[in-house]
Amino acid sequence: MELNKTLQQGITALKEGKFQEAERLYWEILQTHPTHPYANHNLGITLYTLGRLKEAEASYKEAIKFKPDYAVAHNNLGITLQKLHKLEEAEASYKKAIALKPDYAIAHNNLGNTLKDLGRLNEAEASYKKAIALKPDYAVAHNNLGNILKDLGRLNEAEASFKKAIEFKPDYADAYY
Repeated sequence: MELNKTLQQGITALKEGKFQEAERLYWEILQTHPTHPYANHNLGITLYTLGRLKEAEASYKEAIKFKPDYAVAHNNLGITLQKLHKLEEAEASYKKAIALKPDYAIAHNNLGNTLKDLGRLNEAEASYKKAIALKPDYAVAHNNLGNILKDLGRLNEAEASFKKAIEFKPDYADAYY
């Protein structure tokens, strides 16, 4: 087995929606290279996509164990933990991703989502604003900020955020509501 070739085949299978094939290829790598962080991470993505969240969580944790500075794995672990309703753990994962990569706009946005779910709206607002500061054309973050501002009763600001989301992504249906 040529490691890089098999890893690339797994990535291709994942991108093409061939999830069982991707899973098989990542497990093939992990049989001989169990500490491979990218194979563990990509297996996590595959398992998450298949709805096998607890297994995805374990794969992301393995990736992080072998590459603790893997910001994307920390972010994806956070997404999985949030989906599993482990909000405090998700918050910690996003914060670790941000500590490793402070300009990681997606992690700031995801942290905002978790903070919103925890009822910490002012902190969520700050996270969304940071995501937008890092990536001004980030339509999803503009929309999320609009939702927080609406929840906080700041309707004019919310409307402006929704308009920004639509400006950057005119087909973004969520921003129209």
